[in-house]
Amino acid sequence: MGMTMTQKILAAAAGLDKVEAGQLIEAELDLVLGNDITSPVAIHEMDKMTVDTVFNKDKVALVMDHFIPNKDIKSAQHCKCVREFACKHDITNYFDVGEMGIEHALLPEKGLTVAGDVIIGADSHTCTYGALGAFSTGVGSTDMAAGMATGKAWFKVPSAIKFNIVGKPAKWVSGKDVILHIIGMIGVDGALYKSMEFTGEGIKNLSMDDRFTIANMAIEAGGKNGIFPVDDVAMAYMKEHSKREWKVFEADEDAVYDEEYTIDLSTLRPTIAFPHLPENTKTIDEITEDVKIDQVVIGSCTNGRIDDLRIAAEILADHKVKKGIRCIVIPATQKIYLRAMEEGLLKIFIEAGAVVSTPTCGPCLGGYMGILAENEHCVSTTNRNFVGRMGHVDSEIYLASPAVAAASAVTGKISSPEELGL
Repeated sequence: MGMTMTQKILAAAAGLDKVEAGQLIEAELDLVLGNDITSPVAIHEMDKMTVDTVFNKDKVALVMDHFIPNKDIKSAQHCKCVREFACKHDITNYFDVGEMGIEHALLPEKGLTVAGDVIIGADSHTCTYGALGAFSTGVGSTDMAAGMATGKAWFKVPSAIKFNIVGKPAKWVSGKDVILHIIGMIGVDGALYKSMEFTGEGIKNLSMDDRFTIANMAIEAGGKNGIFPVDDVAMAYMKEHSKREWKVFEADEDAVYDEEYTIDLSTLRPTIAFPHLPENTKTIDEITEDVKIDQVVIGSCTNGRIDDLRIAAEILADHKVKKGIRCIVIPATQKIYLRAMEEGLLKIFIEAGAVVSTPTCGPCLGGYMGILAENEHCVSTTNRNFVGRMGHVDSEIYLASPAVAAASAVTGKISSPEELGL
């Protein structure tokens, strides 16, 4: 019985020739990640341990992104705690105001995540780096503390689900539509503690930004991680962004999967997750009544990358945000922000009537820069639409791609670019 891609990575990190689903292992870590919300808890836990410093100052990343620039005294205190810890332990990869970005867009951009890595992060969307062929998963702050101290973590080896990707998507269909389709199909617990392994000839038609989006939302199907094969597209990305060596792992031909699904990209339509779960999906064609909105958010660790901003700008270039609609655009990193400025995208957004924010998680988790009031409705390119996620418990979030979000900002209701004649 062979091993899946994830199982091979974990076996190598544990120094074992073979692992099986359900097996408990201790694995060496290549990176431990924390942000301004989760790191202070980990730091306080680490203070209780009998260790003098972190296991490797180059293999810890601390990213201030959820409430940066600080929105209030509490968030300022959190960041001060992390800032002092980073200074005390000479943490190489500490990112604060001026060089920060949303963690899951920033770390690949900085070349800190590559194929074959084992990465833990005290943030559930750490699974993003599977887009590059790494095993990456979210953990609690206590596990983050142990990881920072020892460079190791315990894992139960996950079983896997195989998603065979075929075909080529239509113009306005992107990675967000792919993962929303999958979550709608298998449910928010359909991949509970399983590795979501993507393969197939259709992957060549998905950009790196598409893949980051899909891997990012593996957790929304309950997945332990999501992972893609290391093809020419992934290797080109790593060559551009990283000086580190990477390791390519491939699933055995006789690897065992709990389930297998085929996803034909050519059949997919723009997909929207209605409140209050990511599995509550409808295609744009299945929406039979107007769903009026108050706000649009284009950004987050899911869809704040340059491809996402280009798509939104293509739609907003010859249109205006509808009067009374708030459209908030949040580039995920400083580099993306700068590139968007150089390409003229920010000018397009502002002239269309949108506002452009500094890189931050912003309203995604109910932080700031766009909190919803009672009975308000928002189309968002973020990853969760739980009750109260973006503000008032009686507000509603509709998850969608940048294309649908931008078109909806123009019409004031959930719409596709096709409705604008695009």
